[in-house]
Amino acid sequence: MAEYDKLQRRGLMFILSSPSGAGKTTIARRLLAEDGDIAMSVSVTTRPIRPGEVDGRDYHFVSRGEFDRMVAEEAFLEWAEVFGQCYGTPKAQIKQGLKDGQDFLFDIDWQGTQQLYQKMEVDVVRVFLLPPSITELERRLRARATDSGDVIADRMARARAEISHWDGYDYVVVNEDIDACFAKVHGILQSERMRRARQTGLIGFVRELMG
Repeated sequence: MAEYDKLQRRGLMFILSSPSGAGKTTIARRLLAEDGDIAMSVSVTTRPIRPGEVDGRDYHFVSRGEFDRMVAEEAFLEWAEVFGQCYGTPKAQIKQGLKDGQDFLFDIDWQGTQQLYQKMEVDVVRVFLLPPSITELERRLRARATDSGDVIADRMARARAEISHWDGYDYVVVNEDIDACFAKVHGILQSERMRRARQTGLIGFVRELMG
């Protein structure tokens, strides 16, 4: 590897959002599998641990009292309560990781995206995935064969609400073909890593070039 490929840089917070069924989870898993320089942000949660989950890998599992204490101490970059359980992004872990050049992947909704952007604007890259059509989105949800008609109807209503926030993102990608969509999303990630402001090692490198 050339020396200039090892230049120090600041990490970034790569946010993927989409309505359910638009491919966000598939794209996120593929990014994690194929790009060794990005890691999933591990949230803190009050919900019970599920079979197969590992504390510290899937989530940091804490009591409601501990979570409330962390909120009071402003230990989260963003947090929310969903269906009676709380979820939050730990501030210290992310800030240190960014300083060390670690990229973090976030699978969150538009509200969490807004909170992160308000606090960490220059470190945040926001990507929203859209389905090629509402008809196709409903077809994908029904093809899962895991939800009742009422649940699908609820998901479709929520999808329309989520899509209405598309203009709060830096990039919008239509996921008609999963391979093409992944290529575009990964390309965005690679380009954002090359932003001059993130390449903190450039100053010293250019000084050496100029003698």
